[in-house]
Amino acid sequence: MSTIGIDYTAAYEQGAGIGRYVRELVRALAAQDAHSAYRLFVAGAYHAALPAAPGPNFAWRPTRITPLWFARLWHRAQVPLPVETFTGRLSLYHATDFTLPPTLPGTRTLLTVHDLSFVRAPETSTPVLKAYLDKVVPRSVKRADHVLADSKATKDDLVALYGTAPEKITVLLSGVDARFQPVEDADARRAVRERYNIPDGPYIFSVGTVQPRKNYARLAEALAALGPRYRDVRLVIAGGRGWLDSPIYRTIEALDLGERVLFTGFARDEDLPALYSDAVCVAYPSLYEGFGFPVLEGMACGTPVLASTVSSIPEVAGDAAILVDPYDVDAIRDGMERLLSDESLRTDLVARGRTQAQQFTWARSAQHLEQVYHMLLG
Repeated sequence: MSTIGIDYTAAYEQGAGIGRYVRELVRALAAQDAHSAYRLFVAGAYHAALPAAPGPNFAWRPTRITPLWFARLWHRAQVPLPVETFTGRLSLYHATDFTLPPTLPGTRTLLTVHDLSFVRAPETSTPVLKAYLDKVVPRSVKRADHVLADSKATKDDLVALYGTAPEKITVLLSGVDARFQPVEDADARRAVRERYNIPDGPYIFSVGTVQPRKNYARLAEALAALGPRYRDVRLVIAGGRGWLDSPIYRTIEALDLGERVLFTGFARDEDLPALYSDAVCVAYPSLYEGFGFPVLEGMACGTPVLASTVSSIPEVAGDAAILVDPYDVDAIRDGMERLLSDESLRTDLVARGRTQAQQFTWARSAQHLEQVYHMLLG
């Protein structure tokens, strides 16, 4: 029996983004693979009350050492402390979050690179984080036996920016959980609105950590430019505070949008379908994404979507969204106005969106991942 180690740390630490990616993939693997033995490595969770393992062939491997100290040991000091010290012997180790730790000779390695935004859109990363990633990620990509990319756009970036051989990279698309579907119950939607202090009236919904890559400042400028006809339309942003976010708040204050732009903070997964369903549209004009979950989640909930023309987003959105140049405030405003004013367009995009979202399932993602594991294990 093969023993496969998976870095579960992001799933333990992060509610959205990479955390969701890891949680959903592991859950889907547990539902379909009862043959391999899985070891879930969780940095810094030794004293935590971890839930039951996702399947009988899965076991937790928490550590006292925190992710920050592992970064210092493994990637700054390059201490050759193999991850098997904590997981036990492995046939394969899957590093799910950009960086590959030391492994014992003979252990096959798989690395997931979600995006190269720190290279393509460097202004959206802090200088310290960018310097770290610029050093560690290419080194990890070179060491790994194989690399997973979240999209063809990320694969193309790995080839163009790092010179990675195309045959070393597999595109593994993510899925949309079945809980993302239209919430028809008006009382349920109202209860979620009240939980996040969203007043009555139409709103545009955006999801993601409050940081420059999500392009919230330009989104606010587009809202302000909509004109008096849409003065009752709010922008609701669900996401925790991130980095380099002060200019976003300053822009909103300068535009006198304090009453119209609402930050809910991190929204619970179980509340997101209602938040999507109650919105007039989803706006996701991100400057760069390795995948872009909110595009498909909004579609699955029956809400029309406006998104970017850049990176992976056109792959994910297909022909089921309005796509705009994320650097062009007028284009964002025009796209929003079309969605707010054209009911037939909204109806068409809702139908297209549901069809598009149905193509992305975590079961399919996990099946593809199993194939990669088997390929590497021979």
